Amino acid sequence: MPKTPSSAGSRAVALTDRTDDRPVYVVGGGPGGLAAAAALRARGVRVVVLEKADRVGASWRGHYDRLHLHTTRRWSALPGLKMPRRFGRWVGRDDLVRYLEKYTEHHELEVVTGVEVTRVDPAPDGSGDWQLTATGGRVLRGRAVVVATGFNHTPRVPDWPGRDTYTGELLHAARYRNPAPYADRDVLVVGVGNTGAEIAADLAEGGASRVRIAVRTAPHIVRRSTAGWPAQATGILVRRLPVRLVDRAAAVLSRIAVPDLSAQGLPRPDSGLASRARQGAIPVQDVGLIAAVRSGRVTPVAAVASFDGDSVVLADGTRLTPDTVIAATGYDRALEPLLGHLGVLDGRGRPAVHGGRTPKAAPGLYFTGFTNPISGMLREMARDAEKIARKVAKRIAKAEARAAR
Repeated sequence: MPKTPSSAGSRAVALTDRTDDRPVYVVGGGPGGLAAAAALRARGVRVVVLEKADRVGASWRGHYDRLHLHTTRRWSALPGLKMPRRFGRWVGRDDLVRYLEKYTEHHELEVVTGVEVTRVDPAPDGSGDWQLTATGGRVLRGRAVVVATGFNHTPRVPDWPGRDTYTGELLHAARYRNPAPYADRDVLVVGVGNTGAEIAADLAEGGASRVRIAVRTAPHIVRRSTAGWPAQATGILVRRLPVRLVDRAAAVLSRIAVPDLSAQGLPRPDSGLASRARQGAIPVQDVGLIAAVRSGRVTPVAAVASFDGDSVVLADGTRLTPDTVIAATGYDRALEPLLGHLGVLDGRGRPAVHGGRTPKAAPGLYFTGFTNPISGMLREMARDAEKIARKVAKRIAKAEARAAR
């Protein structure tokens, strides 16, 4: 497979339909996909990364300007390459993108950009291989497939009543970059996860005339670091402890480290931190929200119920007329068109297994990057990569041994 000039650090390769050359295919050129590819390559497995964008790390390139990892540099590195110390403890968006470009070059990964995989199927001959249908009419064949299309794949905006006829400005948080366009404007941020909390603080610091944040469920808020001890370290230590025990310990620590914001409209949650994390609700790491709420620069309000002309109607009946509504309402995995027909997704459209586990009904199919544990997503991707590489290498060795008999 001949190589062509790389773009932004990617080693692009010319893609052909050679089914006699059966690499492992990784779908997605973000951190999870690159980590899996590097771990596989380290075990002597030929692997090709298929990325629909024109460069690796596409989703990270599109995040807002002030974004920094909430996990430490040390525990955010991928297999086989440390992050430079000059990136600091909390790595910024641009530095992470540089790292992914360097990672691709360092491991000499084969990355094919501009190719979107639209369907994954078992090879029709019953050999145990996999067949990928991709843009341009391509049909590719591989020994195994690693799906790494990303946790933040497709922006999700709830279908609020009246949304389509709302006359104000409504955008998803995926389109937010910095507060400059919103100076002297009244902005409502919908959603108080990590993205919504940070955007609200960014707007308050960046000159918006008024910032409100719509809260459906009160979040757990933790300090990113306390006396030099990162919240991620605690997450790693307690991850395998009983949920009830972690819930109780987290409640005690919260009362010590985080002020009660009930008077400002942001009460403490009535369910445990670990219990919520098990359901996919990761705690909010404070990077300015607490100070902004306490000072009145960000005002929590009730959840959005509907839109009416130029108004936003809240669950408590309040009507607002902000200049801009920013929906920090999450993302869909959007895996159903790709492999929903295989029976490998749960009721919420998420992979039923991840890491080194492969579905019983689809051996040779692996997933990474679809969980967001309190111990850190990038750390989880790095661990998944090694597990996947071990299992795939073992699978290939067994297949070759059978073929040699």
